[in-house]
Amino acid sequence: MKSSPWHRLSLRTRLALLYGVLLAVILCVLGGGLYLDTRRFLLDSTARRIRAQAKPVIEHWLYPGEFMPPLWGQKGKGRGSVNLARIAPFLARDLTSRDTVALVLDSHGKVLAVGKRLPEEPPAPSPVPEYYSRALAGENEVSYTAWVKGHHLLVLYVPLRSTPGGREILGAVQLGVYLAPVDKVLFRQRLVLLLGIGWALLIGCGLVFILTTSSLKDLTRMVATCRAIAGGNLSQRVDLPKREDEIGELARAFNDMVDRIETSFEAQKRFVAKAAHELRTPVTVILGSLEILMRGVQDDPTTATKLIQNMYKEALGLSRLCEELLDLSRLDLSAHVNKEEVDLKEFFSSFVVKASILAKERRLILREGPPVVLRADTRMLEQILYNLLDNAVRHTKRGQEIAVGWGIEGEEVKIWVADEGEGISPQDFPHIFEPFYQGEAGSGKGGTGLGLTLVKAMVEAHGGRVEVKSTPRRGTRFFLYFPKGQF
Repeated sequence: MKSSPWHRLSLRTRLALLYGVLLAVILCVLGGGLYLDTRRFLLDSTARRIRAQAKPVIEHWLYPGEFMPPLWGQKGKGRGSVNLARIAPFLARDLTSRDTVALVLDSHGKVLAVGKRLPEEPPAPSPVPEYYSRALAGENEVSYTAWVKGHHLLVLYVPLRSTPGGREILGAVQLGVYLAPVDKVLFRQRLVLLLGIGWALLIGCGLVFILTTSSLKDLTRMVATCRAIAGGNLSQRVDLPKREDEIGELARAFNDMVDRIETSFEAQKRFVAKAAHELRTPVTVILGSLEILMRGVQDDPTTATKLIQNMYKEALGLSRLCEELLDLSRLDLSAHVNKEEVDLKEFFSSFVVKASILAKERRLILREGPPVVLRADTRMLEQILYNLLDNAVRHTKRGQEIAVGWGIEGEEVKIWVADEGEGISPQDFPHIFEPFYQGEAGSGKGGTGLGLTLVKAMVEAHGGRVEVKSTPRRGTRFFLYFPKGQF
């Protein structure tokens, strides 16, 4: 499967890009919010200023008092009889300036007067029913922005009431204001925001790239170490003594993994070498015996019988070795551990009867413990004890005692096998569980050197552990501990 272009980039480049995108989003949101808030503030301020300027002019013409009677209707009719059509031209003229143009509308939205007289005054936008209808309905603050002949305008509507604060609406004034000054301020703000965001992104991404390069240089060292290990140099390690962060933890975990791999490889090499040695000896004996038989020794029945017996003995040992190797390989899979409830009292009662034959002329003693039901693989448990008993018999003289028993110690079930034999020498003690290892005391006494290896592997397959205590010439004691939660 082909990798995407994104995954072809280096980690530090991807981190810098992700940081840049995140920073860009944050800055754009903040900058956009600031820009919109400033725009709203400037438009509202402009609208308030224009309304404030228009108020006295509107009041002057709508509510003139006694000094301007010609602009009203017939005398005696009161203020309600104001003639909006007569005062509209004057009102529109006074509300219009170099940056503002006014239209006066009647109560039906008809244009009564336009205040634009000079070319430099803004063009008057056409009234929009959607907005002026709201002003004619009595809404005081109606505004919107529009483009008229290339000019950006803020359009306001001010309702004209027959009396100050009254409900009767005579018409409305439309005021169009140039927004060129506001647009200049907003343009400068957009420019500052864009330049600021650009510089912030450039500096931020550069700093992130530098920081990630510095932070990930140890990962680069780890990559080089991995490649050296992949090339077969298992002695390589990642040395990051000063780092206590996640990369430091990764380096320590990596070193631990390589230690275990190196130990496993060394153990595998020793295992293969020892297995080849153990297999070569019986095969050599069998081949040699067959060569002698093929030369005509079969005419000597006594010699032929001895050779056949030797071959049979070596074949039995070879078969046993193969079985133990198979048992050891199966223990790598926990599925081969078939646990069931085992009553230790019944189990040991049956085991001692069968094991007494193996003990031969040694005294086999059973030391019973409290009633315990252990969840374990019965066949494996028997094999564990047979291997330990066989080991004890080979290292114990006739007439000496071999004891087996069980008990409870804390949160664990303890099973032991103890003998009064020759013990384990200090130089052999660290290696007793290694495959095919036979110390000075074990050489020449039979066995394949896999018995204790199988014991340890089987106990650990049950979630337990093995402890050994031995004193030279005073005996050895094997203690098997199984989790108490398993019974």
